[in-house]
Amino acid sequence: MKTVNEILEKKGNQIWSVTPEITVFDALKLMAEKEIGAVLVILDGRVVGILSERDYARKVALYGKSSLQMTVKEIMSANVIYVEISQSVEECMALMIHKRIRHLPVYKEGKLAGFISIGDVVKALIDEKEFVIDQLVHYIKDTPPIKNN
Repeated sequence: MKTVNEILEKKGNQIWSVTPEITVFDALKLMAEKEIGAVLVILDGRVVGILSERDYARKVALYGKSSLQMTVKEIMSANVIYVEISQSVEECMALMIHKRIRHLPVYKEGKLAGFISIGDVVKALIDEKEFVIDQLVHYIKDTPPIKNN
């Protein structure tokens, strides 16, 4: 069973963040430059929210407001759900489905260690299932299996 740690080992632990006071426009610009769907909102070294494309679409664009005047704190999701680095990928998927969220900060021993998306979790699950299928096929055919990365 894969863990969050294994996801971060493959993808890296780069965290893109903004402060609550910057404009939504500037946060969106960062997200576009980095080709990401969400950023953590950090104040005084503490995660206080998450800003996602979904927040923008539902809280700014649909109401005809301007992202140039609104600050991140006005639309960010402040109820931040997180996972520990040792948790399984299956636990993350269940949490994301149950809470209807797409991004999770990752903590290790009380410190922010990374940020994962539903895409990262789905990829890890698919990789794991493909590995198991490959192992079973080679067992049935009595040929050497491919090594898991």
